[in-house]
Amino acid sequence: MSLRVILRILGLLLMLFSLTLLPPILISLWFRDGVWDAFAIGVVITVTTGLLLFLPNRNEHKELRIRDGFLIAAMFWTVLALFGSLPLMLFGEGSLTITDAVFESFSGLTTTGATVITGIDFLPESILYYRQQLQWLGGMGIVVLAVAILPTLGVGGMALYRTEIPGPLKDSKLTPRITETAKALWYIYATLTITCMLAYMAAGMSWFDALGHSFSTVAIGGFSTYDASIGYFDSALIELICVGFMLISAFSFSLHFIAWREKRLTHYFQDPEARFLMLFLLSLTVITVVSLWLTNTYDTVRGLRHGLFQVVSVATTAGFGVADFAAWPGALPFLLFMAAFVGGCSGSTGGGMKVIRILLIVKQGMREVMRLIHPNAVIAVKIGKVSVPDGIAQAVWGFFSVYVLLFFLMLVGVMATGVDQVTAWSTVGSALNNLGPALGDATSHYGNLPALAKWILVVAMLLGRLEIFTVLVLFTPAFWRR
Repeated sequence: MSLRVILRILGLLLMLFSLTLLPPILISLWFRDGVWDAFAIGVVITVTTGLLLFLPNRNEHKELRIRDGFLIAAMFWTVLALFGSLPLMLFGEGSLTITDAVFESFSGLTTTGATVITGIDFLPESILYYRQQLQWLGGMGIVVLAVAILPTLGVGGMALYRTEIPGPLKDSKLTPRITETAKALWYIYATLTITCMLAYMAAGMSWFDALGHSFSTVAIGGFSTYDASIGYFDSALIELICVGFMLISAFSFSLHFIAWREKRLTHYFQDPEARFLMLFLLSLTVITVVSLWLTNTYDTVRGLRHGLFQVVSVATTAGFGVADFAAWPGALPFLLFMAAFVGGCSGSTGGGMKVIRILLIVKQGMREVMRLIHPNAVIAVKIGKVSVPDGIAQAVWGFFSVYVLLFFLMLVGVMATGVDQVTAWSTVGSALNNLGPALGDATSHYGNLPALAKWILVVAMLLGRLEIFTVLVLFTPAFWRR
């Protein structure tokens, strides 16, 4: 393992991240909110640390291996979130404790959207902007950004890329060169963000709110500049725009690339994973809206608006809110919350276990039923017309097993801190799926949870963002053997 090369890259990436603290300084000076110095201190500390890591190792240029990429991804997301918490601890009156600042920073960068803050409406504008920007950066991944704009890193780009892009099918590239692939992803990402912002502004948002919400919408993050989230605007048009861009961002970015390159949309309906997601959301929306109507929770129009919005928001793991779905009747809160375990498509900014894995699990289950009927038959698992190798199918079951095991271990850990069962399982599930909203005592915010519970949830967010194995592999003896 090339430790000095890894330290060199971490130093470069930290210096790169320090540049993202400059826009909040400009926002602070523009609005004169008086907290620009918190970001300035953050820049100095981050740049200094980056230089201390980079300079002693600046001449190290060995090619990275795959396991080096795992270590960089896990270390950098951890280090990035820790340094990203600095402005949240330093902005003066109302600043957060170390635990809360780290929690909020991890929640932003992992696009979880869970918050410990109350009175969001009254935060300084630069802090509001910074929270939204954290989600935007985390949406596609700062590592991919670095590969896109720093081709002179001299490292194996695919070693980083394969550990950063979510989903089980990680070897497919949009273009022959990894640098071009990363650039293509960011061009698409930036275009969607600008388009979303313009749509929000046309619907009545101010430029500041439109910018912030476009960041968190395309990142499927869920942070808002208001306590009431999207519900603050009480606008059917804004809600419809938000639903549209959440759906777009929940699809694989490879599909967006093909749509851009070939100038057609038919492949969205031909892709099995995209079709499964659309059918799943449609079915869940019908169940939710009809249930709201039958229980007289809302009138016809409100029931349709709120039902559609909350289904898409929760199921794609965005986590925006226009209504308190935790107070909805019957099994609806539980049903919506469980939908977040499915999440977005592989290669999207969504969280959860990913649609492709759920689809493979369903198809494998059907194959086992058929084997009971035809024990000697050779039955392939197919996604569309493509047969899935047994290795991938087994890896999906392995992922699912570890996912469930970790969920229960962290659930017990959170409950051991004194948190009740409903709050514990919903916060752990929300963190692991990078969802944000929870039930029980965390319906409004996570601020009242014990400090130890928050640290357990921070680990859950990181595991969810890097899809478990990228982190767990670091704890195996074989990983560290030469």
